[in-house]
Amino acid sequence: MAEKKKSTKKAVKKSKQTRFVHARGKRKRAIARATVKEGRNGVTVNGYSLNAIEDPYYREIVSEPLAFVDEDFIQKHDVSITVRGGGKMGQAQAARTALARAIVRFTGSEQTKKKMLDWDRSLLVEDSRRVEPKKFKGPKARARFTKSYR
Repeated sequence: MAEKKKSTKKAVKKSKQTRFVHARGKRKRAIARATVKEGRNGVTVNGYSLNAIEDPYYREIVSEPLAFVDEDFIQKHDVSITVRGGGKMGQAQAARTALARAIVRFTGSEQTKKKMLDWDRSLLVEDSRRVEPKKFKGPKARARFTKSYR
């Protein structure tokens, strides 16, 4: 008879799990998803650095929530934002909301949340306004076709 070999289990090395947080922001037709995790990559928007945004106005809008955390937080964490749909302004405002929500969730700080709400409510609360659909008897949602009585 053949001898039975003892089964030997290989020691599985447990990797250190990193903590991460997801958040979503919407504005008009734009949807942004932000992820904050521990690391050293800084802030990226659609795979590009935040400094790669050419228009300083849009860059300022997206980076506004970073003013509520210290510089140490930005250097020790990876922030990745993915934005789709809408126009440039809608995308910037959606990214701003997603980033602010992700920071508040990651830090878990009520003080940061209160500061953001006092500064601008739209940092954490989405704008519920949407485009009104077009109706019949007119070229747009509310406008009516002109009528001539000749």
